[in-house]
Amino acid sequence: MADRMSALEPQEVVDKEMADISASYDEAGVEETQPRRDYAPYRSSQLRHPTKDLQQVDPEGIELWAPVFGARDVGELESDLTIQHGGEPVGERMVVTGRVLDGEGRPVRHQLVEIWQANAGGRYIHQRDQHPAALDPHFTGMGRCLTDADGTYRFTTIKPGPYPWRNHHNAWRPAHIHFSLFGTDFTQRLVTQMYFPGDPLFDKDPIHQSVVDPRARERLVATYDHDLTQHEWATGYRWDIVLTGSRRTPLDEEDH
Repeated sequence: MADRMSALEPQEVVDKEMADISASYDEAGVEETQPRRDYAPYRSSQLRHPTKDLQQVDPEGIELWAPVFGARDVGELESDLTIQHGGEPVGERMVVTGRVLDGEGRPVRHQLVEIWQANAGGRYIHQRDQHPAALDPHFTGMGRCLTDADGTYRFTTIKPGPYPWRNHHNAWRPAHIHFSLFGTDFTQRLVTQMYFPGDPLFDKDPIHQSVVDPRARERLVATYDHDLTQHEWATGYRWDIVLTGSRRTPLDEEDH
């Protein structure tokens, strides 16, 4: 383990690369609102990003083999990640809510929103996650709901912790929640991440910094809402998702 970790580049090398990219972006004066697919400080993006032109396929053919869901399949309790396993999970209970909007500010109604996240210790329930943090038997970190007539989604969950990810030496991901949004067909899927205000790891994280425009990065950060916070029960965060237009929420090209 020590030999493998010593082979990883130090944070200072990654910081310098990110700073150089940011400076080049500022000089170019061309706005980029989405993550860069090939972002060198995010090492695996150089191997994972598409290198060939997209191919047109028949969406109906894909849907013959894809999972399907209906509004009746989504239970009312699936949006509360704190009550799914017969006990209280560990961590800061919180409510996360917001609206899904189009580029004109109109609500996107009755669409499936899914989330997944690490637990309060920064660990996922996944066989590939070997981070030496405790698993929580009362928290699996997955939930879903449908937006209402006003385009609003709402989840009750636990604030996730940061976690190491071996991109470089001492690399840690800021606390975040993954969001997936489905449209009217299974092929209409968008994936993004929501972050929390004031996280000291923002400037150290190549995934977050792969959105090179500072204003676009800000749109990934939720806002603490004291009116949403519930007395002696849960803190409240608000985060709107805009699907189109100049204020579009940055979206993952791949699931990180």
